Amino acid sequence: MGSLPQPENVSFLSRNCKLAAHLYRPVPGSPDRRGAAVVICHPWTSIKEQPPRNYARVLTNSGFTCLAYDAAYQGESEGEPRNLEDPYQRVEDIRSAVTYLVGLSDVDSDKIGVLGICASGGYAPFAAQTDLRIKACATSAAVCVGTMARRGFDKDSSNMSILHSQLDAAAKDRNSDVAGHDKVPIVHLLPEKIEDGPADMPESFRDLANYYRTPRAFHPRATNTCLPRSWDIMANFDAFNFIDMISPRPLLMITGTKAAQSGIVKRRFVRQGR
Repeated sequence: MGSLPQPENVSFLSRNCKLAAHLYRPVPGSPDRRGAAVVICHPWTSIKEQPPRNYARVLTNSGFTCLAYDAAYQGESEGEPRNLEDPYQRVEDIRSAVTYLVGLSDVDSDKIGVLGICASGGYAPFAAQTDLRIKACATSAAVCVGTMARRGFDKDSSNMSILHSQLDAAAKDRNSDVAGHDKVPIVHLLPEKIEDGPADMPESFRDLANYYRTPRAFHPRATNTCLPRSWDIMANFDAFNFIDMISPRPLLMITGTKAAQSGIVKRRFVRQGR
């Protein structure tokens, strides 16, 4: 994959939250992309030091400038309450990252693309649908957190009873900000150890735990947690409903035969018409 250049620690604002970011310059001797740059967006409960770092290695060796950042409320970035997953804030983070790159003298503002990984594979197309500054969009193992909230991680239909219990937990979590209301346990997305997971845990979840909760990718700032109140924001979010608005700009969606929501991704990609 080549060497990984030492990133520059930078920051930018997204709705008044200061986001911590790593700016990677192209590796010396790599192809001259004439100012092309890529915003790399991390998965749900992940941070910039995990998958984005691996993608930055490949892309910088291919001549691209890369910007990886921690989403608002997560990692080293600002935002309260901590560990909130807000799809609309996540999309705003992408737009703000593009704005940051536009301000760099060595970046061509007409050559900025976005790469979204896992949950950000939903956020990146959502941002690209209406932000015409994004000239190309790519996703890796994309999922829509709204669909996950409505259907579960790997189901093909909505389970309203499960969704209602999640929304009930979200309501109680919000009420816990008021004195006299009980605190609601934070949600752990992955088991800390694979052997602690349920017997019916999806295979893709096992793969995720094998990566994020082991020395392969473990990082102390990646908490593997999410506030229950996130679910009432995610529940009616739809990353791909207007995906055809990206056309005629290029869209690349990479998924696996066993990846979560691979069927949804394939259907939406066909709808996009490219």
